[in-house]
Amino acid sequence: MALGYEAVQSSDGGAEGIWSVVYLYEPYWKVRRVPGPPTVPLVGHLPLMAKYGPDVFSVLAKQYGPIFRFHMGRQPLIIVADAELCKEVGIKKFKDIPNRSIPSPIASSHFIKKVSFHQGFKMVDYEKRDIICLSTVTLGKPRAFQADSETNPGTMDWKVERTNKKLSGRLDEIVSNRMKDKNRGSKDFLSQILSAKESQNVANNVFTPDYISAVTYEHLLAGSATTSFTLSSIVYLVAGHQDVEKKLVAEIDGFGPHDQVVKEAMRFYIVSPLVARETSKEVEIGGYLLPKGTWVWLAVGVLAKDPKNFPDPDKFIPERFDPNCEEEKQRHPYALLPFGIGPRACVGQKFSIQEIKLSLIHLYRKYTFRHSPTMENPLELEYGIVLNFKHGVKLTVAKRT
Repeated sequence: MALGYEAVQSSDGGAEGIWSVVYLYEPYWKVRRVPGPPTVPLVGHLPLMAKYGPDVFSVLAKQYGPIFRFHMGRQPLIIVADAELCKEVGIKKFKDIPNRSIPSPIASSHFIKKVSFHQGFKMVDYEKRDIICLSTVTLGKPRAFQADSETNPGTMDWKVERTNKKLSGRLDEIVSNRMKDKNRGSKDFLSQILSAKESQNVANNVFTPDYISAVTYEHLLAGSATTSFTLSSIVYLVAGHQDVEKKLVAEIDGFGPHDQVVKEAMRFYIVSPLVARETSKEVEIGGYLLPKGTWVWLAVGVLAKDPKNFPDPDKFIPERFDPNCEEEKQRHPYALLPFGIGPRACVGQKFSIQEIKLSLIHLYRKYTFRHSPTMENPLELEYGIVLNFKHGVKLTVAKRT
């Protein structure tokens, strides 16, 4: 009897071992033909990320080419670090790679669930401290997601909450007026939601007034973290290049365009260095056959620092985006993708660019900026869903005469 029990126990142990091997290596086996560094069981290539930090994909692209494997634990990612291949993934074969791939911890985060939104541009009175802090601060939450909080009158939190209540009230008023308008059409997102609510195809409890107000709030502010970071990076970079500042101020005073500075700052500090996609069927990319469900991530941060498209990539040179510049003429049209690519590109990119340009006009009409002595050097970055400045950006402010 004991021998029989030992035999069963041994058999169970062998089966568990087989299933463990299958569990660990099945994801790798499906994409094994794609080149990549040797993996470590359970952790994959995370040690390489610890070794090279944010430069890991640039390092691997130089070693393994424009398409390679990178394993987050046992989950393989196919990294695409070539402009033409990005065009293939994002446009030519979009119907086969239509969905975004988001890791479950990110998908369940408060940010993705729209619990809170952030706006980063806090101006400190220049006469008192001569410091401008371009850092991320909580702007507030839509009424549908309001959290309990206690704020003291006169504090920054109190002012932010008061502003948020005014904004929420104004949005509720807009939604209410639009609901009463029977001739609103369907030219914008809010009108389409309200029309869907009134149709017979959608349950009335899906689009509640609170939900509609929250979605309106989200579309107004969801991109503010990325826009505020880009604005912060522009002011920071221009502050360290007085020749660029002189040209920018002349353009603003003369009502001219200042696209070159904006584009170069977005290249220098690209806010979303990775664009995530997932295959919906078996598809060939770069000569490799990828099965359904493969995560394909476009390394747009690697493209933005590729010397083939951007000579001296670690230098801030806005003139590289001059339409008459040979570098601009010869550059691949998809070498810079700060807003993604194809049908899944950011729908608010034009609004974001206009917001940044108008903010720069309002700033540089009255002020110029220099790096503050209290700011760390080199500037520390924080890598998450989007890029951010770890300790904000501190600049001295001088009023123009």
